[in-house]
Formats: sequence, C-alpha cells, structure tokens
Amino acid sequence: MRLMIIGTLNGELTTATKIAMDRGAQVTHAPTIDTAMKDLRAGRGSDLVMIEVHHDISELIERLDAEHIHVPVVACGIEHDAKAAVAAIQAGAKEYIPLPPDPELIAAILEAVVADAHALIYRDEKMAQVIALADQIAASDASVLITGESGTGKEVMARHVHSKSTRASKTFIPVNCAAIPENLLESELFGHEKGAFTGAVGRRIGKFEEANGGTLLLDEISEMDVRLQAKLLRAIQERVIDRVGGTKPIPVDIRILATSNRDLAAAVREGTFREDLLYRLNVVNLRVPPLRERPTDILELADHFAKKYSQANGVTHRPVSAEARRALLANPWPGNVRELENAIHRAVLLSSGAEIEAEAIRAPDGAAVSATGGFADPAAQAAQTAEAVARNLVGKTVAEVERDLIIETLGHCLGNRTHAANILGISIRTLRNKLKQYTDEGLNVPMPREARPVMG
Repeated sequence: MRLMIIGTLNGELTTATKIAMDRGAQVTHAPTIDTAMKDLRAGRGSDLVMIEVHHDISELIERLDAEHIHVPVVACGIEHDAKAAVAAIQAGAKEYIPLPPDPELIAAILEAVVADAHALIYRDEKMAQVIALADQIAASDASVLITGESGTGKEVMARHVHSKSTRASKTFIPVNCAAIPENLLESELFGHEKGAFTGAVGRRIGKFEEANGGTLLLDEISEMDVRLQAKLLRAIQERVIDRVGGTKPIPVDIRILATSNRDLAAAVREGTFREDLLYRLNVVNLRVPPLRERPTDILELADHFAKKYSQANGVTHRPVSAEARRALLANPWPGNVRELENAIHRAVLLSSGAEIEAEAIRAPDGAAVSATGGFADPAAQAAQTAEAVARNLVGKTVAEVERDLIIETLGHCLGNRTHAANILGISIRTLRNKLKQYTDEGLNVPMPREARPVMG
C-alpha cells in the first residue's frame, strides 16, 4: 500500500515510518499540507494519509474534498493529548494513533485499509472456474470486462487479476464511474491543467497517469456518458491521453480492467454505450456468478464474515448454528455477497448465545431473512450442494470424485453420518469405512456439527 505522512520526520514519527515500511508500505513524506496537495495532484497517489495532529486537519479534509481526491486520513500525536485527538476525529480523521507508536496498532490500521476487504473467499466449483480463467489471463496485458450483479465482488475479482499479473508490484487504481459527477469524470480520469475550468487551482494528474505502469479499474463503466466514451476509446487504443486544458498528448502504460452490472450489448443497442469501446474492453469476459448460482460459497463466506466482525467489534466469536445455516442456504440473496456480509455483521451484534442463531440473521429493517425460493429441508439442501460439487468432473479419477462428494455432503450435513449416508445412497457402515480410510490418509473429516473443510 501507499502511505503519505504529513509532518516532520523527527522522533516518534520517524519510528512510525519505519514500522509502516517494515509492514510493506511505500511511504512518502510531505512537511506541510500544501506540499502534500501538490504531491497528490502530481500523481504521487496514496491509499492512506497520516498527519500530525497539530496540522490543520479540517483544512486538509476540505481541500481533498474540493479537489475530489478520495483518500482516508489518520491523525497522530503525543499520547496524552486527548483534546487534540477528539478535535482530529471531529475534523474528519478516520482514526487517531497515539505516539510513540505501537507496532501492532500501525499494522492493524494498515491492514484495515488494504488487506481484508480484498480477500477472495470461495469454495463453489462455479466460482473456481471463473478464478481459474482469471489466473490464466492475468499475466497478459489484455483488457478484461468483469460482469455480474451488484454485490457479487467484481472489484475483488479485478484486484485478484492485478495481483496475479506482471504489474502486481505497481499501483492498482480504481475509479467508480457511477460515483463521480459527469462533469468531473473527465478531469478525474485524464487530469487537468491549472485554470482549465473554475476550481482548477493547479495542475492535477488524472487516474490514467497515476496508474502508469500498473492497472486502472473503470468500475461500473456503463454509467459513463457516451461523449466521454470516445475519449476513453482513444486512450485505450493509443495509450495516449490529453489532460483537460492541455496542449500535448501524454503516453501512458497501463492495463485496463472494467466492470459492469448491466448488459452492455443491450446498452449498445439502446445507443448509450459505444460498440467499438465494448469490443476494446471485452477482450476477455469474467462473469462473476451471483450467490444463488454458487450455493456452496454461502456458508464459507458466512463463517469468514462471522470471524471478521467478531474480531472487529471485540466480541466472542460464535459459530453459525445449523438452523441459521439452513436459513442462509435457503435465502436468494438478491444483494449477493454485500447483502450477506451486512446480514452476518448484524447477526454478530445481535447474537448473545453460544452460536449465531437463525433469528439473529435479519434484514436492515429488522425483518427476518426470507427463506422463500430456497430449500427448507436439510437433506434437499445437501443434495443440491452435492450436485453443485459434482459439476466439471473431467480430469478427476472415480476415487477422487467419490471422496470429494462424500466429504462435501457430510460437511453440509454438519457431520451427521446418517443423513449423509441417506443422501449418498450408501449404508452407514460403508460410509464409516470410507471415512476411516480418509482419516488414515490424513484427510480432515468433518465431525458432527462441523462445516466441511476446503477441498484442495
């Protein structure tokens, strides 16, 4: 990650810098807010700004907002200066770090900014196919169009492609085309010269230049105005951009990724998206399936989010109960991973027993999560999951297919041998003999009330 520190480099702040660098951060320094703004405009971007608390944090936040530079700000100062800490948070800082710095606290904040939100959590074979294709094409410089419903994890997939590419050590710059006003998006992408328009107080390097050498993600590109698409097409074709108000073209070396939750072919027919731009972007298409098409991911994600938000909220980690798992599998999750994550976050806060129970899994308005359209019967759920696991068996031996099917089915029966044997159509004795064989071979066999292990 890229960390910018605003302030002098003596004493404790020097120690904080060393800790951050030891944790893998690329650190730049700016003695003043003016210097920091100049560096940010010049394309020396940052994923996090750390500023000494005696600087005017309100001014920094206002200037960042005025120039549409989106970066979280963390304040730091001497440990006993509680009044300054409160003022920093009120001014808009996300966190306050007391100095001298604690290495674990620095690490936790850096990790919160970059690490966990980008993790790819999956188990379903359908998702595994998409990731295998992503890994296959990652090393090329081909443009990739990542499609899927809202909340499926398209940006996470884009970051995965970048992390597997030859540009992984370079910057990854995301731009949400839907979140930036139409009249500002051109400047955001291509930058501008001083005086190019009202409010252009200095030269501003755009995201294309900031991503030079790395990867640029155009998130929700379907929301881009068709007039700007022509300029984008030229930039992709020729790898050359023009700043707003500029007089000479600027070459850029970037890999382009784009996402859309809309049918771009239909948008082309409607005249809201350029066909030639679609061809340029859609060299490879990665379709991220919705949760309802990858049911075996639901429990894996639920367990991940339960651990994540238990830790984040300082509460005891509670496993998801059998009844809650049935409710999770039965729900259609129209908001996909984002909706599931929010539901589990609420459930962690609402739970008080030894497990996360079904009644704790609620919609934002407090209503119980709907189970319509799903499977209420545990045996039917396990049969559905076993069917999903059995897809794409080419390349596996019969023994491997049998082993995977038995372990996956047993896991979704929460370790219940009788239910699993009934679903598999074998005797309980045969099942136990198979499980003993797998245990002797070193395989982790689910015990009663356990979720299945991830298969290699």
